[in-house]
Amino acid sequence: KGRNLWVLVVGRSPKEHRIGIPEFKYVANMHGDETVGRELLLHLIDYLVTNDGKDLEITRLINSTRIHIMPSMNPDGFEAVKKPDCFYTNGRENNNFYDLNRNFPDAFEFNNESRQPETVAIMEWLKTETFVLSANLHGGALVASYPFDNGVSDTATGTLHSRSLTPDDDVFQYLANAYASKNVNMKKGDQCKNKMNFPNGITNGYSWYPLKGGMQDYNYIWAQCFEITLELSCCKYPREEKLPFFWDSNKASLIEYIKQVHLGIKGQVFDQKGNPLPNVIVEVQDRKHICPYKTNKFGEYYLLLLPGSYTLNVTVPGQEPHLTKVIIPKKSQDFSALKKDIVFPLRGQLDSILVSNPSCPMIPLYSILPSHSAATKPSLFLFLVTLFHILFK
Repeated sequence: KGRNLWVLVVGRSPKEHRIGIPEFKYVANMHGDETVGRELLLHLIDYLVTNDGKDLEITRLINSTRIHIMPSMNPDGFEAVKKPDCFYTNGRENNNFYDLNRNFPDAFEFNNESRQPETVAIMEWLKTETFVLSANLHGGALVASYPFDNGVSDTATGTLHSRSLTPDDDVFQYLANAYASKNVNMKKGDQCKNKMNFPNGITNGYSWYPLKGGMQDYNYIWAQCFEITLELSCCKYPREEKLPFFWDSNKASLIEYIKQVHLGIKGQVFDQKGNPLPNVIVEVQDRKHICPYKTNKFGEYYLLLLPGSYTLNVTVPGQEPHLTKVIIPKKSQDFSALKKDIVFPLRGQLDSILVSNPSCPMIPLYSILPSHSAATKPSLFLFLVTLFHILFK
């Protein structure tokens, strides 16, 4: 209906990206009748800007992070709710009656849904920023759900769904716990009647229920952005007087989760002359993504990793891979990932090296896998990555 999708950015340089400052985002209300997240993000904006310069943690967070906040991805759906209900109203969908969290390209099966204006807007937005970490806020349950949301059914489990795991499952479980552990009710895992019990308040999305065309899987695969889904209230559209309770329950979690954008390692890739190299693949060995993570136009990379020892594999088309060992300490620097710039020993003409790599096609990249959850079989996963590079080189 022509309503804008408003985003407010909080940071020391809100109008533009600065090298070394990671991009974070919260998106709420993609289901128009799930209203708690919308209100929480408005409170969060107020909390951040009014505590800047007063609260040390908030000030350091704003100094070190560029925070994008979209309170409502589906304003038409929100306005369509005439009689609020805890379980379902017509406002869940957009004005064309499409569920926006079933409307994105899917890595496991073709999604033939007509792409909606809100979905297209988000997909285009993701191309304009180097988002590192994100969460989308929902209602109707109380749990932090992490990718994958879709997968391939494991017949050995009968009627129960196995988990569908990403190569970064350890990081995703940590991220979900970072949020849930600060929310007293969420971490109990059993606060919503007639819902599943979620140990420690977290779940793998596919294990909960398979979902085609979801936003969090799209972010992870095609936008290089780790995203989880936060279900924040048993009742989708609670009474107004309940809102202070939800803010009190989620304030610490919302702040704690933003801080996780500083996990792991970051840096730039340069040639021997100090020129930043865009479109260079930077991956951790044994943790390769189906759609390889690449440096942005400034030659920057950001990899969310837990403390430990890793080998970075830096790849430029037509060049030998460059391996770099890194150790991420257990007590890393607050509000900054480990900084590691890399000089790539180029051979040949620079102009031929920097030809833009083709982006990953938005097709079911995992569809040729046998019937097992993605990344639960590392040999199959690596085979698919290799085949993908051959097919689309």
